[in-house]
Amino acid sequence: MARTQAQIAEVDPIWARILSEAEEAVADEPLLGGLIHQSVLHHPTLERALSYRVSLKLASGEMSEQILREICDAAYAANPVIGRAARSDISAVYDRDPACHRFLQPLLFFKGFQAVQAYRIGHWLWHEGRRDMAYFIQMRVSEVFGIDIHPAARIGKGIMIDHAHSIVIGETAVVGDNVSMLHSVTLGGTGKEEQDRHPKIGDGVLIGAGAKVLGNIRVGNCARIAAGSVVLAEVPPCKTVAGVPARIVGDAGCDQPSMTMDQILRNGA
Repeated sequence: MARTQAQIAEVDPIWARILSEAEEAVADEPLLGGLIHQSVLHHPTLERALSYRVSLKLASGEMSEQILREICDAAYAANPVIGRAARSDISAVYDRDPACHRFLQPLLFFKGFQAVQAYRIGHWLWHEGRRDMAYFIQMRVSEVFGIDIHPAARIGKGIMIDHAHSIVIGETAVVGDNVSMLHSVTLGGTGKEEQDRHPKIGDGVLIGAGAKVLGNIRVGNCARIAAGSVVLAEVPPCKTVAGVPARIVGDAGCDQPSMTMDQILRNGA
């Protein structure tokens, strides 16, 4: 028997809110009714909705939507952490992006959120030993969303990638929990070395648009990287760096820069 909205809200309040917002959106814009029913209202769980949305976006003449959907369903069933991370990501986008007014929006419209969820499927495949399929997911995410995340990279929960164009995250990169970054960020290497060669981003870090963080360096928890900076050396926790090459210009200005999204440099940063 189908559960009521109240019953769903008791066990999964984020999914219940998405369902409620979807019904309101259909009433407000009937022309989107088909899309919203197929993408949201037709599904019993957020995981099933994500499987549908990700597979629809990544399908091509080389790989059918049905095959991709089966892969996504298998990933969510095998590793519940993926679904929990998606809920944290939705909350992060809603809390930090002033253009996001409903939990429904990332699921339907925001390519940064969708690309991260597709990466999470590729990451699961990578650790299942299905590396060629993981590379296929990476390729399609890059082609469809303009975001290139290696499936071996480790990315935490509560991630918000705003605008999300031209993001590059390398193979040995690590991104902590509750990180926010804007478009054109690169977490890259510095040459042809094949071992651990990419940045390690701590929890609560804010990375401004166009910033490049290069090499196996650590960016400490709750640090702030100014837009357009090129970071080549370690960044201590709770500091702001800016410039080319980046240097410390002051404190981060608050306890959680990734939450406030304040990118203005002031006296003492």
